[in-house]
Amino acid sequence: MVSTLPDLATVVALVEDAARAPSMHNAQPWRFVLRHASGTLDLRGDLGRAVPHADPEHRALHLGCGAALFGLRVSAARAGLSCAVELLPDPADPWLFASARLTPGGAPEEELAALRPALLARHTSRFPFRDEEVPAAIVDGLRAAALLEGCRLAVPDDWHTDTVLTLVQDAEHREDMDAGLRAETAAWMRGGGAGEADGVPAAAFGPVRSGSGAGVRDFGRAMHVPDRGWAVFERRPAIALLGTRGDGPADWLRAGQALHRVLLRATADGLVTSMTSQPLEWPELRPTVRDPLEGTGHVQMVVRYGYGPPGPASPRRPVAEVLEVLEGR
Repeated sequence: MVSTLPDLATVVALVEDAARAPSMHNAQPWRFVLRHASGTLDLRGDLGRAVPHADPEHRALHLGCGAALFGLRVSAARAGLSCAVELLPDPADPWLFASARLTPGGAPEEELAALRPALLARHTSRFPFRDEEVPAAIVDGLRAAALLEGCRLAVPDDWHTDTVLTLVQDAEHREDMDAGLRAETAAWMRGGGAGEADGVPAAAFGPVRSGSGAGVRDFGRAMHVPDRGWAVFERRPAIALLGTRGDGPADWLRAGQALHRVLLRATADGLVTSMTSQPLEWPELRPTVRDPLEGTGHVQMVVRYGYGPPGPASPRRPVAEVLEVLEGR
């Protein structure tokens, strides 16, 4: 078979964009394998970067890799490439999450290409948002973004929003009582020094919240930061629940793509976002996150959105660490 892959410099740029994806604790649990002989770029999950206490089934790991896959699709479209993706192409190799065939001169998706500036600009913001309502048309656009990836984004009413925020607090208390989980989270916290390529830097923790109910994971509980400061967060955060019908690896990969598409659509529309999966990490809490009025199926992520300061950029691993080139296979 004659390879149709673009040149290596282009592939490196694509992977660099893909690696901007969000992932649990910024663990970046992905690895790309360029196969010249078959003309494919494979996406593999990196079990060595798993978070086993908080994510024993590797659901969040799949979400992060799905988000990276969507970033690859956006970057490919911007480069004028078509990107045909097959999820879980080898049943005997469950860590081969996807194979992408990149075709120069194909028919790239213009709507994806238009999200490239948002991909470069998006950061998670754990800072207070303004108490300013997001227009319904923008929220509808976020819902549509999820639907384009086969998922559903539900916006809970005030009652269920309060329920979810209470569940976040419950999950925090459970974390405080679990020494193994606390140690695992602390292992991914970073001081912001030179040379750090993963984890959550202290500058991205945001301020200590005054009161309760912000819906933001407080990484400062795992790593003390002197003079961090405090702030009053929005009275009732605007949140949305990203859900899927099923709850297996393929669903998680689709949810990761939908999550990144929603985040980029929000960024393009002038919003800032953060995510929390804390109540989803406890089997006894996760079913109660689901909005009984919306029928979201299985909730995969809680997204907070609104207007406010963009978060600082978190570090990213160099492409040389996440891309392997196989010439003969």
